Amino acid sequence: MTSEKVLGTVMACSLVYAPGVALADDVGTAVVEEIIVTTQKRSENIRTVPLSVSSISGSLLDTLGTNGFAEVSDLTPGLVVQEQSANNPAFVIRGITSDSGAPQIAPRVSIYLNGIDVSRSRGSYFELFDIERIEVVKGPQATLFGTAAAIGAVSVITRKPQEELAGELSLAYGNYDAQEARGFITGGSSKLQGRFAFSYRKRDGYVKNIAGSQASQSAGGTVQDDLNGMERFATRGSIRFTPNDTFTADLVLNYERDTDAGTSFKSGTFAPTGGRSDPFSFAELGGAGPLSKQILGREKLGVDRDLYDANLTMEWALSDTWSLTSQSGYREFESLEVFDADGSQAVFAEFAENAKGDQFSQEIRANYSGQSITAFVGINYFAEDGRVAIPFFTEEGTFLQCAAGVIPGLPCVAASGSIGSLTTAQGLPPIYYSAEFGNTAKNRTYSSFADATIALNERLSFTSGLRYVHESRETGGFAALPTATLTGAPLLTFGNVDTGGNVVTAKASYDAVLPRFAVRYELGDQTNAYANVSKGRRSDVIEVASAMGSGGQPVAVPTFVPAEITWNYEAGVKSRLMDGKLDVAASIFYQTYESFQVTIREEGGVTRQSNAGSAKNIGVEGEFQAVVGEHTHLFGSIAYIDASIDDKAENGLFAGNRFRLQPDWSAAFGIAIDIPLNAELRLIGNATWTYKSDVFFEIENQPIAGLDIAENDVHSVGMNIGVASSSNTWEVKAFATNLFNNHYIIDAGNTGGLFGSPTFIAGPPRLYGLKLTTRF
Repeated sequence: MTSEKVLGTVMACSLVYAPGVALADDVGTAVVEEIIVTTQKRSENIRTVPLSVSSISGSLLDTLGTNGFAEVSDLTPGLVVQEQSANNPAFVIRGITSDSGAPQIAPRVSIYLNGIDVSRSRGSYFELFDIERIEVVKGPQATLFGTAAAIGAVSVITRKPQEELAGELSLAYGNYDAQEARGFITGGSSKLQGRFAFSYRKRDGYVKNIAGSQASQSAGGTVQDDLNGMERFATRGSIRFTPNDTFTADLVLNYERDTDAGTSFKSGTFAPTGGRSDPFSFAELGGAGPLSKQILGREKLGVDRDLYDANLTMEWALSDTWSLTSQSGYREFESLEVFDADGSQAVFAEFAENAKGDQFSQEIRANYSGQSITAFVGINYFAEDGRVAIPFFTEEGTFLQCAAGVIPGLPCVAASGSIGSLTTAQGLPPIYYSAEFGNTAKNRTYSSFADATIALNERLSFTSGLRYVHESRETGGFAALPTATLTGAPLLTFGNVDTGGNVVTAKASYDAVLPRFAVRYELGDQTNAYANVSKGRRSDVIEVASAMGSGGQPVAVPTFVPAEITWNYEAGVKSRLMDGKLDVAASIFYQTYESFQVTIREEGGVTRQSNAGSAKNIGVEGEFQAVVGEHTHLFGSIAYIDASIDDKAENGLFAGNRFRLQPDWSAAFGIAIDIPLNAELRLIGNATWTYKSDVFFEIENQPIAGLDIAENDVHSVGMNIGVASSSNTWEVKAFATNLFNNHYIIDAGNTGGLFGSPTFIAGPPRLYGLKLTTRF
C-alpha cells in the first residue's frame, strides 16, 4: 500500500475509531463510563495518557463470556493472541510475535500480572477469571514495563478484596461436554480483607482422533483422546492489609493446573486411515504409543502444566505528594507437552517439550505528584532460570523411509493408511530410537528508571523517561544423540555432538539505555492530542551448540545474535463527544527494526535464532464506544498494519516477507443490551463480530510440500442472550461462539514442515451452551 493510501486510511479511521477507549462495565448507563488506568504507574483517566492504550474491564469480560487472551485480542486493535495450547501461546503486537519458549530468548511482549513481569512464554498463559481490568499498551514501553516490553505490554489486574461480604457462583454446560464453574467470595474488616476465587473449565476435543481404535493402524494400542480438548483448574487467594490511611499491602497467591488433550497437529500431506488430510476431519495421531510415558514423559498426547505464583505489593503514602511502592514477585512453572509432530499415523517424528522455569523480581519505586509535575523513579531486579528439554522418538525404519525414501516407490503413508517402513519391508520387528536435546538459561537483569511529566501550561504537557539496563546472560546446551541401529549414526543431525546429557555453556553481559518522549496537548475539555517516540530492545541471544574439543570432551560453540532495536513513532487523538455518549480517537504509528530476530526451524525439529536484517511497519489503530439511549451499548475496533522485512538484498530469503501471524486488517464490532422487562426481570444480551484478513504462519512466506502455510480472511460471530433479576442477584444466559461454524486454522507448518509433513491446527467450531450465575 502506498503512503498516500495509508494516510487516507488513517484520516478516514480518525473520524470513527478510537485507540485508548475502554469498554465500560455497565450497559444500562446514559454515558460511556470514565476509565482509570495505571499504565504510567499512577492512576489516570485513559484519555489523558499520551500512549495507545486499550482497557477492557473485568465486568465486560464476564458479560461477553471471555475466557482467554485470544478472545481479548479479538476486541483489541493491534493485538493478536494465538493459543495452540496453554503451553504455547503467542502474543503479537503491531505485527511482532513473542512466542519463543526457549529460555535463552527474551520475550518481546511484557505480560504483567498485578504489576509483576510474567512474560516467559511457557509460563505467561493463565486463566482470566475474577479480573478487574486488562490494559494493553502498544509500542515499546521499557520505562514503564521493563525490557521485555520491546513492542508492547499486556497488563492484567485482578480484583481486590473488599470489606463487605459478597460472592458469586457461575455454572455452565455446553456441547463437546463442556463444563465450567467459577466463583469468588470476599469480605473482612476495615483493616484486613480477603478474597478467594476459582475457575474450572473442561471440554472434550473437537477433532476426533482414531489412534488406538480398531479402525486405526495402531489398533489395540493406546487409545488417544480427541484433540484440542482442555481441562484447566485455577485458584487465587488475595489478602489486603490496611492498618491505617497511609499503608496498604496486597498479597496475591495463584495456582493453576492444566491437563489439556493433544493439539491437532494434523498432517496436510498424509491422510488418516479411511480419512482425508484436511484439518477439519478426523485425525490419527498416536505419538509414541505404549512407550510414550517412558520416552516422552506422558502416556497420551497432551499437556501437564503446573503454575505457582505469588506477589506482594506494599504502598506507603509518605506525604501529600510522595509515595513509595514495593513490588515483589515469585513465579514457578513446570510444563510437559507431548505432540505428534508429523501429524500422521506413522511413528515418524514424535516429540515432547519439557519446560521448567522460575523467576524472582523486586521493584522499589517512589512516586511524586505535584501541581505541575508528576514523576517516578525506581530500581528493579529480575532473576530467571529456565530449562527446556526436547525428547524425540521414532521407529528407525519408518523414519528412514519417510524422511529419505530409502525404498523407491514405497510411500511413507499409503492411500490405504498403511505405513511404509524399511524394517517392515525387510520382515524385521520395529526398531525404536530415542534422543533428547535442549537449552538452559540463567538471566539476571538490573535496571534503574525515571520518568517525569511536566505541565508547561494548562493545556500542554511533556513526558520523558529513561531506563538503564545491565544484563548478565548465561546459556547452556545439551544433547543425548545415540547411534541408530540401521545407520550407525544419530538420526538427528543439527550441528551438535552428543554431550551425554551434560550442559555446555557460554555467557556474556550487556548494557542498554532505553528512552521515551511524549507530548500531550489538550484541544478541549474532552479532547487530547498526543505524540510519542520510544525505543525498545529485545535482548541479545546466545545460541549454544556443541562440538568435540581438543581434549575429547564436548565444548560450547556459541553464536551471538545481536539485540533487536525498535524505534516507535506515534501520534493520535482521544476525545469524548455528545455529552459523554461517544468516545472516539485515532492513532498512526511507524516502527523501525534493526537486527530483526527470527526463529528458524532446522532439520530434526531444532530451532535457532537468526538475524533477518532490518524491518519496518506502519499502521493505524482504533476503537470506539457509544451509548445509544439508556439500554444499548455499541463498541468496535479496527486496525490496519503493514508489517514486513525490508525488501533489501542483504536481508536474504526474508527480504520483503510479511511478519507471521499478523493480518493486514482486523476489526470488531459489538452491541450489548440491558432492557427492563418488568419490575423483577431484565433482558440481557450481546453480540460481537470479528474479522481478520489473511495471514502467513511462517516468516518464510513459502509453501511447504506444495501446501500454503497461510489462512484467508476469517469472520466470526459470538453472542449471549438471557434474562436477569432486576436486583442483579441471578441471571441465565444462552451463549454461542463461532455462531456460523466457519472453518479456519489457527496455525500451519510447525515442526512437521521440517520433515515434509506440514501440520495444520483447526480453530474451534461452533461452541454453545447455557450459563447460570447467582450473586449475593
